[in-house]
Amino acid sequence: MVISTREPRVNDRIRAKEVRLVAPDGGQIGIKSIDEAKWLAAELGLDLVEVAADAKPPVVRMMDYGKFKYEQSVKAREARKKQTRTVIKEVQFRPKIGDSDFAVKRKRVERFLAEGDKVKCTMRFRGREVTHPELGRVILQRLVDDLGERAIVEIMPKLEGRQITMVLGPGRTPAPAPQEDTSPQPSVDSVESTDSSELIETEQSAETAPLDEE
Repeated sequence: MVISTREPRVNDRIRAKEVRLVAPDGGQIGIKSIDEAKWLAAELGLDLVEVAADAKPPVVRMMDYGKFKYEQSVKAREARKKQTRTVIKEVQFRPKIGDSDFAVKRKRVERFLAEGDKVKCTMRFRGREVTHPELGRVILQRLVDDLGERAIVEIMPKLEGRQITMVLGPGRTPAPAPQEDTSPQPSVDSVESTDSSELIETEQSAETAPLDEE
């Protein structure tokens, strides 16, 4: 039997003169006067707790109420620990991105997916580049193909103003932990450094901020 989420009446706070009494193990004892029910609870060293105030007559149960409240607080705390947050991180691309820059971006996406985060991939267009959105779609499809089963396309590429956005989630095959890259890195002109303040961590769906710019 489940106790109401509101604080129940206990012992002398129970106002009914007659109650339906329930044993500590959930067994039905029957309808008793409130005085007899209190006496039985006292004999067992337990509390009398009203668990169904709207019933006719109200249902009360014998239990160790202090222990019950402690166990409930522990369960609630554990449940909060197990709650997962939906974290969305963004990686930006350009339609004229070079192979080395693309590899850097792909590894970044892989790392985020390996950490269990979702990734918003944003293809940004400048000037007349927006007249050829298919070039951006080719880059995003290349990314999806390279990731394979390590990523799931949760939101398909969609043109919004001067950019195409796509959201990826962790796939069925976990992405391997990225190895240290000893190959020459692209110049600062081609790939700007990532500012940790630009990583977006949101509860459920929240606005994302750019992670990096071309």
